[in-house]
Amino acid sequence: MSEPVLRLEALRKAYNVGEPTETEILHGISLELARADFAALVGPSGSGKSTLLNLLGLLDTPTSGELYLLGHATRELDDEARTALRAESIGFVFQFHHLIPAFTARENVLMPLMVRRGRPDGDAIRRADELLDAVGLADFRDRPPKALSGGQQQRVAIARALIHEPALLLADEPTGNLDTQSAGNVFELFRRFNRDFGCAVLIVTHDPRLSATCDRTITLVDGRIEEDRRRE
Repeated sequence: MSEPVLRLEALRKAYNVGEPTETEILHGISLELARADFAALVGPSGSGKSTLLNLLGLLDTPTSGELYLLGHATRELDDEARTALRAESIGFVFQFHHLIPAFTARENVLMPLMVRRGRPDGDAIRRADELLDAVGLADFRDRPPKALSGGQQQRVAIARALIHEPALLLADEPTGNLDTQSAGNVFELFRRFNRDFGCAVLIVTHDPRLSATCDRTITLVDGRIEEDRRRE
């Protein structure tokens, strides 16, 4: 059996550790995600979803337990190593697009590679154009974000998240600001990349319609996994 993309072992996260105000948010989370997984993370406000997402994205470190990304233990990594592993292996899509207004759609897609490698080469540009074509924006690659609709901007953000072919895609309320049709289009794009590129997808959402169409729903309540259910 192949190594899962992501494996959590008894992950805990507390703040103000050792002080009278110490507060534990996550209480021993154990979880695995495989490349084929297309999962939703749901739960009420205050359940710890954002805290868990920050840990999964290597934006924060757990208080105890271990997080393995592609078989690499991550809790003891220094900031430089954690940043490098995150840049190579994880794509992020947020509710707000965070596109750079002065850049074209293509330049925004290329941004993760430009940060790591400097000026993009021909192969990188071709990859960006292929992704923009895949998300239906081949004719919009030279337009700035202000010339795109909200749904189009979100599709640029998805292409940007996939430019480095990540093993894991984390999406935080990715359809929260979109109309029903645009949200459906974004969801289908996630499906396509999960299927075609073997990219594990985890979507944090409050939308029960979205979570109901995922293959797996992980419910977090009070910092614990209350249910981990796969569709029949």
